Amino acid sequence: MKKIYSFILLTFLTACSSATQFGTGVNITFDPRTIGMQIDDTIMQKNLSARLALTDKKYFISIQSEVLDGRIFLSGKVDEPEEKIKITKMAWETKGTRSVKNAITIKGQSNFKSTAKDILITSQLRTSLIFNKKTQARNYTLETVNQNVYIFGIAMDEDEKKEVINEANKIYDVKEVIPSIYLAIELSRTKL
Repeated sequence: MKKIYSFILLTFLTACSSATQFGTGVNITFDPRTIGMQIDDTIMQKNLSARLALTDKKYFISIQSEVLDGRIFLSGKVDEPEEKIKITKMAWETKGTRSVKNAITIKGQSNFKSTAKDILITSQLRTSLIFNKKTQARNYTLETVNQNVYIFGIAMDEDEKKEVINEANKIYDVKEVIPSIYLAIELSRTKL
């Protein structure tokens, strides 16, 4: 029984800090989710990551998953289209999944030039969000794939959500902005 409590405490401590930890590596300045919701999301993310790694060890490195209130965001690269479908299916099979957004790309569909352009777009957007006083830049995960910008995170209100999307649309060479931005009041079980 002590081992179970130790595991839960360890999971909680690694999932939360003064600026709450979201998924793997994204800090949330203000996270309206309850501690229980944060723990549930962390467990879902770790469960999916473990299942992916057990399926094929290369997925441990090549696929990133993030969970916010049961909504899963996938990114990374795979060799074959069938792998993308299999990973999406595994995400949907994760207990507690409410939705899955898939930004996984197939290797060979991009080259060095397009990858460099994607990195530049992501850097420009991250910088503009940091300097924009109307946005909490740390609340967002940004991923650019073939000049399509994927934004995943929590906005405090509709104005902030619009501001983040507007900043992304201002960047030169962006083809499309695909937001998965949830308002704090939209999160299930949230009581603000």
